[in-house]
Amino acid sequence: MTDTLFGDSSSSDAGGGHHPGASPALPGASPALPGASPALPPAFPDRAAWGTAPKLRAWQQEALEKYLALAPRDFLAVATPGAGKTTFALRVASMLIERGVINRVTVVAPTDHLKRQWADAAARVGIAIDPNFKNADGAHGRGFMGVAVTYAQVASKPLLHRAKTEAARTLVILDEIHHGGESLSWGDGLREAFDPAVRRLALTGTPFRSDTSPIPFVEYAEDKDGIRRSRADYTYGYGQALRDHVVRPVIFMAYSGQMRWRTSGGEEMAASLGEAAVTKDVTAQAWRTALNPQGEWIPAVLAGADKRLTEVRRAVPDAGGLVIATDHEDARAYAGLLKKITGESPSVILSDDAKASAKIEEFSDSHKRWMVAVRMVSEGVDVPRLAVGVYATSTSTPLFFAQAVGRFVRARRRGETASVFLPSVPQLTLLANSMEAERDHALDRPSKDEDGLMDLEESLMDEANREEKASDTLTKGKYEALESQAAFDRVLFDGGEFGTGGEVGSDEELDFLGIPGLLDADQVATLLRQRQQEQVSRRRSRPASSADSGAAGIPDHRRLMDLRHELAKNVSAWSARTGTPHGMVHNKLRDLCGGPAVAQASEEQLRARLAKLADWFVGRH
Repeated sequence: MTDTLFGDSSSSDAGGGHHPGASPALPGASPALPGASPALPPAFPDRAAWGTAPKLRAWQQEALEKYLALAPRDFLAVATPGAGKTTFALRVASMLIERGVINRVTVVAPTDHLKRQWADAAARVGIAIDPNFKNADGAHGRGFMGVAVTYAQVASKPLLHRAKTEAARTLVILDEIHHGGESLSWGDGLREAFDPAVRRLALTGTPFRSDTSPIPFVEYAEDKDGIRRSRADYTYGYGQALRDHVVRPVIFMAYSGQMRWRTSGGEEMAASLGEAAVTKDVTAQAWRTALNPQGEWIPAVLAGADKRLTEVRRAVPDAGGLVIATDHEDARAYAGLLKKITGESPSVILSDDAKASAKIEEFSDSHKRWMVAVRMVSEGVDVPRLAVGVYATSTSTPLFFAQAVGRFVRARRRGETASVFLPSVPQLTLLANSMEAERDHALDRPSKDEDGLMDLEESLMDEANREEKASDTLTKGKYEALESQAAFDRVLFDGGEFGTGGEVGSDEELDFLGIPGLLDADQVATLLRQRQQEQVSRRRSRPASSADSGAAGIPDHRRLMDLRHELAKNVSAWSARTGTPHGMVHNKLRDLCGGPAVAQASEEQLRARLAKLADWFVGRH
C-alpha cells in the first residue's frame, strides 16, 4: 500500500464523521454537541474537543476495524494532515486499555511542543500522559499512565526507555515515524528502547525519505522492479480526503520576477525567477535574491498574501496566515514588513525561544492575522485556523514541502480553502503539481530503464530531494542581492495551471487574489477556469488606444517597449512551465506568427505572438 506525499504530526485532530459502525463514546470523552444530524457528511459530525471525537470518520473506523482484526504487534497508519491520526491512535489506545492488552502508553514525537499536544489530547479521553518527563527523572510522575518523549530523548538514553517498556505492558505510539530514520543512532536507539513493547503503532503522512536509511518498525517489501519500499497497513491519502471533504483544497499562487545580484567574484548577474533554461546555481541565487527582505519581491508577495487573507476573512473571520522563513534574521525582517503592510505586529516563533509553544497556542486561540516562523511550525503544530501561507524559504525537499503545506489543509467546515504563495521555481512547482501523488520510502535506488534514462517524474523528485549544495555554498561565500522585482506568474491547482501572468497589482493578479474563501474543490476548479478564460478574452480584445497611437505611420517606441517586456515575461512563464529554453519559445513564435526578431518586430507582430502564447496557456495549439 502506498503512502501519501503529505506530512503531519497532528496531535490534536478533530474527530470525523458518523459511520454506521462507529464505536460508542469512550469514558472520559467529551460529549457531542446537541442537535446533530446523522445525515452530515463524514468530515462534519457533531463537533467534539480536538482529538476526542466520540464518533469516528469513515477511514478511522475502517482502520480501527482492521487493527482489531489483525491484532498486530506493529501497525503503520499513513494519513494526510488533518485527517485525524491522533483520534485514531487514542481510540486504539483506549480499546487496548479496556481489553487489558496494555497498561502503559509511551508517545514518541518529534518536538517538545508536540509532546504537550499529545498529552492534552490524551487527557480528554481519560489517558494521563506526562509530557514533562526527563531522562534524568528515571520514573514518570504519580498518576500518569505513561509519558510523551521526543525521538532525541529516546536516542540519548535507549536503555532507560527499554527498562520502562519492559516494566509494563506497553503500547508505543510513534508519531511521524519517518524521524526514526534520520540517523543511524536514532534508529538503533528506537529499536533498542522499544523492542520489548507489546504493541507499536506508527503514524505518519510521509514515510518516504530522501535517504535510504531504514525506518524502525516499518515493513519493507520488494516491488516488481526489485526495489524495497515501505508498506503501510492502512493509508488515507490527500486525494481521498479531499473527495471526502476532510481536508481543504490548496491553491498555489506562484510569483516570478526579475532578480539581480553580485556573486562572490564580484560579477553582477541577472535572471528571471524560475527560468528553466538557467543552471541550478543560478536558480538558487535568484531564489535567494527573491527572499531577501531588502528587495521588492518578498514585500510584494507578502502584500498579495495579505490581500488574499482579507478576502478569506470575509467568509472565515478568524482565518490566519503563516510565513515560513529560512532563518531567524529573515523571520524578524518579514515580521517588520508585515507590520508595515497590516499595521499589526505578527507573532514571531523562533526555535530558540523558550516561550515558542505558548506563543503558538496564543496565536491559535486569537484572531491575529499573521504568524512568522522558521521551521518549528512546519511539522505537526496544529493551528486549524491557518488558511494562507507564504513559502519564504529555500528548503525544497518533498518531505519539508509536504509538512509545510500540511499546516494549511485542516478543514473545520466544508468549503474552506487554503492558499499558499511560493516562488515560481521548478523544484516547488513540481511539488505543488504532484500534491496527490502517493509515494513510499525506497531503500534501494530505482534502476534505470533500457535506455539508461529514469522516469522523468522520478528523476525530478530525486533532484528535488537532494540537498541544495549550491545554496549552502552561497551562504558561506560573499554574496550581495542587488535588486528583485515580483510579477504574478500563475495559479497551480489540482495538477492544472491557470492565469496568463501579470504585474503585481494588475487585474490578472487580483482576479485570483479575490477568489472567495469558501469554495469546495469543484467550485475552485470551475472558478479558476472561468478567470483564466476571462483573462485570455481581455488580452485578445484589448485594442490600442487612440491616445497611444501617435502620428500615422510612426511607431510608438514606448508601446513597443511595453509589448516587448510583456512578451519577455510571458515567454519566461511559458519556459518555466514547459522547461523549453527562452530562445526556442521565441523561435517557435516567429515560425508560427512570422516576422523578425523581437527587437525588429512591429507592434502588430508582437501582439500576434502574445495572442499565440495566450492560446498555449489555455491549451489551444
